Amino acid sequence: MRIQRYLMAILIAGLSLAVPPAWGVSREIVELQTQVQNLQDSMTHMQQSFDERMGVMKNLLDQNTDSMNKAATAISNLQNLLQKQQGDSAGHVDQLSGQIQSLNDSLDELKARLAKVSKQLEDMQSAQQNLNTQQAQAQQQAQAPPPDVLYANALRDYTGGKNDLALQEFGDYIKFYPSTDLAGNAHFYLAEIEFRQANYPQAIKDYDEVIQNFPTGNKAPAAQLKRGYSLIELGQKNDGVAELRRVIQRYPRSNEALQAREKLQQLGVSPGTTARKVQDQ
Repeated sequence: MRIQRYLMAILIAGLSLAVPPAWGVSREIVELQTQVQNLQDSMTHMQQSFDERMGVMKNLLDQNTDSMNKAATAISNLQNLLQKQQGDSAGHVDQLSGQIQSLNDSLDELKARLAKVSKQLEDMQSAQQNLNTQQAQAQQQAQAPPPDVLYANALRDYTGGKNDLALQEFGDYIKFYPSTDLAGNAHFYLAEIEFRQANYPQAIKDYDEVIQNFPTGNKAPAAQLKRGYSLIELGQKNDGVAELRRVIQRYPRSNEALQAREKLQQLGVSPGTTARKVQDQ
């Protein structure tokens, strides 16, 4: 939860820092910059703390390994001594056997401790890797443009026919701001560019993102309509027709429903037909 608050602070700071200088530097921006610096100092402190704890755990691991090796050597020596003194009294043999058993028990205990220490060391290493990953993500988000600026640039390039640049910008928007309302629009425009490029399988995947994850968004009807078009272009006419009928059923008074009816008429299919399959052409 603390890391999430830190990431949110970085995100807000990144949004403020990316505003053009003509807007002026306000007291809120200075405070956000201070929060970013405090977060970086906190992450540095956490990194140092992890390094120190890992050093201690490694030393403890080395000590336990050394103790286990010494115990194993002692057992081996006692076993050799037992073999040399087989002619001694039965009581002496029993005494040595008891000592060996005791050492074996100690060895088992050391092995259990060693396994526990090793597990703790692995957990700390995993936590450190997660911290490094989160820190890298936080730095990327801090450098990202504000969402409204990034989306406006992507939409401008899309309408201007700069498909490659718009693909990158819409992709960056989804990467940095996947939970905003406009993320669904970004997926839709990615699919539209892919549809233009006849990359219908990938277009269907992005239309699905809109339909499944943003069903109440303003691009959901158009995404379902264009998904049907994509299926038809791939030669999957039965599935495409079924998708167009869903558009009519879900959004009966929409412009997309009108387009779906026109497309079905072109295919020679009734909007209400369900039993007859469409013959592939």
